[in-house]
Amino acid sequence: MPATPSQQGVDDVSERTQENRSEGQSPATKAGRRLAAQLAAQKAAEAKRRRQAWAGGLAGVAVMALLIGGFVWIDRNRSDDKPANQAGATPSASAPAADAPTAPPAPQLPKDADPALGTKPTVTAGKGELKKLTVTPVIKGTGPAVKKGQTITTNYVGVFYKDGKEFDSSWNAGQPASFPIGVGQVIPGWDQGLVGVTVGSRVQLDIPGELAYGNDEANANGRPTGPLRFVVDVLAAQ
Repeated sequence: MPATPSQQGVDDVSERTQENRSEGQSPATKAGRRLAAQLAAQKAAEAKRRRQAWAGGLAGVAVMALLIGGFVWIDRNRSDDKPANQAGATPSASAPAADAPTAPPAPQLPKDADPALGTKPTVTAGKGELKKLTVTPVIKGTGPAVKKGQTITTNYVGVFYKDGKEFDSSWNAGQPASFPIGVGQVIPGWDQGLVGVTVGSRVQLDIPGELAYGNDEANANGRPTGPLRFVVDVLAAQ
């Protein structure tokens, strides 16, 4: 049976609908998809450029780090080479190491003097009560006799006569002491005991308190009081 007009119209619409579906969607829909695709492509390109920029920046940082590391390594090697280049240099005699002990210089002895004058003597306590100045030769020097008013150079050790405890010594200072003799510049026991002693001699002076620094401990002002014993080396007289 042939189709009625209304049925024919429905079939035409159905065919057109199927054609549109087979061809895709409407032109407006196609344009929207093309625009979306372009936007997606632009975003992808922009993301790629950002990745490339980050990669380039990181590469630059790595190169700078390598350059800086190379400079530091070269400078360190130069610094390490300095001690080797200076190994043959002689250290200055005027600048000893801070921790190195400094030995006192040996005294300059008179000509033909006994070598024992180059060593600090051991001084012991006296015995009994000391009532007067006593000069005891220990080493007899061969030089001229000391005269009143001359300046003499000496090494000495001073101890308390009663217990032998040392209170003063030029040896500890590392330098002989020089002073005029017989003119009141030193204690009376020295002025009286050393005039006439020959240069190059070592003598023991036992000095009562009244010829030394006195016997009054209350007014001693830090000086040794009471009887004293000195061993004195006469090294020069001028």
